[in-house]
Amino acid sequence: MKRFGVGLLLRQGRTIWFSLLGAITFYTSIPLPAHSSLEFDGIARWAPSIGLLIGGIMGLADIALQHLGVPVLTRSALVVASWIALTGGLHLDGVMDTADGLAVGDRQRRLEVMADSATGAFGAMAAIALLLLKTAALTDIGIYRWLALMVAAGWGRWGQVVAIALYPYLKPTGKGAFHKKAIRVPQDILWGALLLLAVCGLPLLWDKSSSGISLAMAIGGGAIAFFTSAWFNRQLGGHTGDTYGAVVEWTEALFLCLLTPLLSSN
Repeated sequence: MKRFGVGLLLRQGRTIWFSLLGAITFYTSIPLPAHSSLEFDGIARWAPSIGLLIGGIMGLADIALQHLGVPVLTRSALVVASWIALTGGLHLDGVMDTADGLAVGDRQRRLEVMADSATGAFGAMAAIALLLLKTAALTDIGIYRWLALMVAAGWGRWGQVVAIALYPYLKPTGKGAFHKKAIRVPQDILWGALLLLAVCGLPLLWDKSSSGISLAMAIGGGAIAFFTSAWFNRQLGGHTGDTYGAVVEWTEALFLCLLTPLLSSN
């Protein structure tokens, strides 16, 4: 009986480990050794954790650039560019395709336009606007930059989990279809939110008077993520893999903008 229990725990641990590695492989361009046991079913539940990982890497890069004496504007631009590289442009591509689709007045044709791999004028403008917002907001954030990057990336991917869990998927197949089949409601929404709320509370460990910052990160981040996913659902009547990416990117950008008056060094 004892041996059976240990064996079961080892198998479950192995499954969880390869699921986490599958999520890292799918959501980032971090080079991992190829392995036939990688598990991709249900990786959406790891998305907030992957966001924290991505944000943590960007935070370390920002600290390193600061120690090298790189000015804040250049540093912010390099961080945003590295952000795209670390995700392989996966979500930014969704921003552009979604913007092109929403520019079409006929709602019936929006999905057709979004499926077209060619980037239109509205997609290009959306990408430029989003990158400018991220760079400008990061430039204005003077304290807790590493935490802002972590929480922004985390809430962005929690918004994706909300979109997957609560709204219909509009295509019979596609990159996002397998996420919808494997999502667990409400478990995957709740555990991601609890993880992010814990991270938002980190400033309180150093400064008890930072409750306003923690509350803004917690309430503001969750609200932006939730309403961004709801807004795209209202425009299209559901979601696709492209809108999942758009939810991630716009939540990140709007969240960083929200933090600017709170974390400005001025």
